[in-house]
This record gives sequence, structure tokens and C-alpha cells, in this order.
Amino acid sequence: TCDTGDQQTTAAVHLKEPAATIVEKLKDVATYEGEDAVFECRLSQETAQDAQWFLGDVPLQSNEMNEIRVQGTRHSLILRKVTLEDCGPVSFKVGQLSSAA
Repeated sequence: TCDTGDQQTTAAVHLKEPAATIVEKLKDVATYEGEDAVFECRLSQETAQDAQWFLGDVPLQSNEMNEIRVQGTRHSLILRKVTLEDCGPVSFKVGQLSSAA
């Protein structure tokens, strides 16, 4: 605000989160049935946007079968003790960005 006594003007500062990019995409994983499959994706910067992992079209959440981790810009998915039913596409999405393996 600028106030000269008889006149006043006001402005505001608005911040936008700079757009992140995927700097390390998902890679295909081959493993044995009963082993863990680990997928990692790295962004150019930390982001406040919610990230989501998918197995096929099914959104995943952290539980006893899937572990989802975020450490700074690194996002990881661990599929525990995979079975033949776990074969298929895995994808990671955050905002408008996505990567698949």
C-alpha cells in the first residue's frame, strides 16, 4: 500500500509454484514372482501437487502390498511380493506430468 495522506493505492503479490518437470522417468522392471518390484521417478523440484501411482488403471495407495515414498524430489513405488496378476503398466502422475513403464 502507498498512502500519501489524501490518496492511497494498493497492490498484491501472488506467487505461482514453478512448473516441475520429470527429470528421471520410470524404467521397466523385470523380477521374479514373490520378489519386490521397485519403481522410481524424479522431478526437477519438490512440488505441493499430489502425486498418484497407478497399476493399470487402478490408483494405488500405501498399504501392506504397496509402499509409496516421497523423499524430496524422488518418488518411489514398491510393489511387495509381486504375482503374475501384477504384470502390466505402472504409471506415475503429478499435475499434468506423467511417466509409465
